[in-house]
Amino acid sequence: MTVRPIVQFPDPRLRAVAEPVIRFDDNLRLLAADLLETLRAAPGIGITAPHIGVAKRLVVLELSADDGVRTYVNPRVIWVSPEVLKYREGSVSMPGVAEEVERAARVRVSFQDLDGAERAEEADGLLAICLQHEIDQLDGIFWLQRLSRLKRERAIRRSAKQRSVVSGT
Repeated sequence: MTVRPIVQFPDPRLRAVAEPVIRFDDNLRLLAADLLETLRAAPGIGITAPHIGVAKRLVVLELSADDGVRTYVNPRVIWVSPEVLKYREGSVSMPGVAEEVERAARVRVSFQDLDGAERAEEADGLLAICLQHEIDQLDGIFWLQRLSRLKRERAIRRSAKQRSVVSGT
């Protein structure tokens, strides 16, 4: 397991649509393990293969130690509730920047596990938010695109300012 470099906003790879996983093998398991290590090092609660520059439809979530690790291969949202909620979101690709995003309060997703078995899951609360956020990422929708223009521009300015502080420029 390796901590991989995270692709940073505004890298265009964060807006590319990820390719479906078709090979369920040891390489996929290794990629999932690397994603988990990278997620923990970031730190974060969700990560996708595109976050580390791999254009595959793979999501790893670890909302808490008690909840455990959840891995989703080729996930897609198949139902959303009409009820919505707002949650403060950010990204491992844009550390230190977060804004409230409105999303469906409950979702149903279909996905495959690391062996390729078909699964479905209903989620609410934080898990529903994370699934929508990460599946958006797989679809080439960076979370900023869910914000109003004003909030998006403000978040981009904050991110640029933080990058300049970190780089010393």
